[in-house]
Amino acid sequence: MEKKMSDFTPAVIPDGKNEINGNIYMGDGKGGFQPVETIKPQHLIEDETVRKILGYGIALAEQMARFKNHCFQDIGDFEAILAQEYGQTVGGAKGNKTLMTVDGLFKVQVQVSDFLTFGPEIQNAKALFDECLNEWSAEAHPALRGIVTDAFQTDKAGNISRARIFVLLRQDVEDSRWQEGQRAIRDAMRVVGSKTYIRCYHRPSHDAAWEAVTLDMARV
Repeated sequence: MEKKMSDFTPAVIPDGKNEINGNIYMGDGKGGFQPVETIKPQHLIEDETVRKILGYGIALAEQMARFKNHCFQDIGDFEAILAQEYGQTVGGAKGNKTLMTVDGLFKVQVQVSDFLTFGPEIQNAKALFDECLNEWSAEAHPALRGIVTDAFQTDKAGNISRARIFVLLRQDVEDSRWQEGQRAIRDAMRVVGSKTYIRCYHRPSHDAAWEAVTLDMARV
């Protein structure tokens, strides 16, 4: 079977060879040089393979960066036309928006995700939840006990999981201390930045499920 070749142009990767006093050397990985003729053939083949893959990988990363910039530019141009010609805007105040083709088969979503951290109020919240758990009987609310324990666990960097905190906030408990603890969590939230994501979707028909255009190499 004929091997299908990509017409994608790889980035230029140096071959790693250096001419010194008329002889060809390659780096030895320790800051020095070694004559090419002393390097095992299989190691030279490995070197060539890695450089070839990196050439395509670097070029692909650069192309994806250009694609991202073009996406934002195209969406910005569309929004400018919409505002100038029709006096309209698209999306919500936070910046989330969805653009779709007329036939409903393709769409682009812009999603803004906030980076959250938690202030000192989070310790006040934990104390209130612990107070509730300590006063409840050992058999009462076993699921809630697990949720509280998980919510305040920290990773190696000392960070609390936002997802687990949100699970805790969704629990409706008729205890004033519990509710005060939830309020303390909300007061502890600090937005320290945000990141904007662009996601592309397509589907074969208007009643089919959306399929994401995968740009993650691990999921292709």
